[in-house]
Parts: sequence; C-alpha cells; structure tokens
Amino acid sequence: MFNNQPTLQLSHSEADELIANVNQQIFQGTFDHQDQQLIKQMVECLGDTRGLTRLAYAEALGQVGKSAVEPLIDALLDHANVVVRRAAGKTLALIEDPRAVTPLIQALLNDQDTVVQSSSIGALARTGEASVAPLLEILASPDSTESQKGHAAWALAFIGIKAKDKLYEAYDSDSPEVRAAVVGAIAKVAEEENNDIQAFKLLIQSLQDTSANVRSEAAAVLGNLKYQPAIPILTELLDHESGETRKSAALSLMKISDRSSIEALQAALAQETDDGIKKTISLAISMLDRQSVSNDWSEADDW
Repeated sequence: MFNNQPTLQLSHSEADELIANVNQQIFQGTFDHQDQQLIKQMVECLGDTRGLTRLAYAEALGQVGKSAVEPLIDALLDHANVVVRRAAGKTLALIEDPRAVTPLIQALLNDQDTVVQSSSIGALARTGEASVAPLLEILASPDSTESQKGHAAWALAFIGIKAKDKLYEAYDSDSPEVRAAVVGAIAKVAEEENNDIQAFKLLIQSLQDTSANVRSEAAAVLGNLKYQPAIPILTELLDHESGETRKSAALSLMKISDRSSIEALQAALAQETDDGIKKTISLAISMLDRQSVSNDWSEADDW
C-alpha cells in the first residue's frame, strides 16, 4: 500500500534554489550526509513536473550515494506518486548499493507500473553480482510472469562478466528457464572475452541440452558470435527430432556464414517435411550462396 500522507512540495523556484545549493555543497565537499531531512526533500523533488529538474536531483542523489539509499528505497516501495517511484528506481541504479537488491526485486514483482518495473530491473542489473541469486529465483519460479522472466534474463545478460562464476554454477539448475538465461548471459562473456574457453565450451554443451529452448538459445548466440567450431554440432542438429531445433541450427549456420555448410543444408532441405522449416533452410542456403558469389567477385579484384 502506497503512502498517501501529504508531502512537502516545493515550487519550481524553491526546487531550483535547493538543487543549486545542494550541488554547490557537493562540489565543495560540505554536504551533510547525516541530514536525512534534506535528503528526503531531495527525494521528494524527484516528483518535480520538469524532466530536467528530476534528472538534476537524481544525479545529485547519486553523488550523495549511500546516505540516500534508505530514503530512495522508501520512495520506491511506498510513495503515492508514481513519478517519484520511477525516479527512485533510476536513481538507485546510479548508486549500485546491494542493500537495494531486495526492495528492487519487490518493486519489480509487485508494482503495477511498467516504468517502475523497468527502472527496478535496470538498477538490479547495474548493482551486479548481488542481484544474481534473486534474479535466478525469478527465472526458476513457476509464479513469475513471462515479462518478469524476460526482465530477469536481460539483467543477467547485462551483468555478464561481473558475475560469470555464479552464472557457470547456475547452469546446473533443473530449470530450463535458468539455463536458457545463463546461455544468454554467458554469450555476453564470450563476446567480451573472446578467449574465454569455458564460455564457448558451455555454449557448445548447451546445443545438446534436454530443453529445446536452451538448444535454440545456444544456437542463436553461437550464430551471432560467428563461432565456426560449432558448425559440426549445428550440422548434426539439422537432423534433430525437434523442428524448432532444426530451424535454429539452420539460422545459426546462416549467421556463421561459412559456405562449407551449404551441402549439409541442402541435404537437410531434401529430407525436411515441415514447410515452415523448409523456408528457413532455403533462406539459409540462399544467403550463403549469395555470400559465395559476393566473395568470388571480391576475390576477382585481385586479378
């Protein structure tokens, strides 16, 4: 239940004067971090009707840092003004304090405003490793909505390399949703550290996961990464009993863009019975053929 008690609202001129004084104190190093009344008034100003003023207060509170965390948490969870709740989540993203993780999860799951939800997930992502465990719980829970799971998977991918050890551990989960999200997050690790053998090993392993969603996610990210060592297993998956897996393998081979895959794709096309998957395989062959022609003309420049 949001707090509906009246709050001290400043006029535009009062809000402008206050932020000017606060910024001067921060610049001079004289800001009193023990003055919770002042900090709470700054939080109230996150509800100002002017976007640039709200941004100025958010940045100032970000500079104030840890002293502002508790008032921001209170605003995120209990303030009647949705604009303040939204801005509180965005401001907590600037501070990145682990104390805010549980309240941010609470706001993500319980606040009906989609902007508050997205602000909360953004702050969780920025907070990093401390957010991983509760985000994994959201993914594993049967009570979580698809939107909540999507938010959690995005945050894990954003965190990526900052918590890669925890992500590797989480791949042992019984939950396909968790494993699929880990694959997406580890793909970011592989992208940022292209010599991370463990990351690519997990992605290759995921092509043979028991879950079609995990296999498809792994195929998609390996295609995006253009990881040629995955070609032999992707080629095998063209004959998989799961249509979605066959389709994902064909698209991945297309993205990897190695013309040596054309023969396997043609063989898969000849035996495919699903019209939709046939179209996907045909597209992959067409794109690889087109690239082959393009490469031939490029090589002709050397004549």
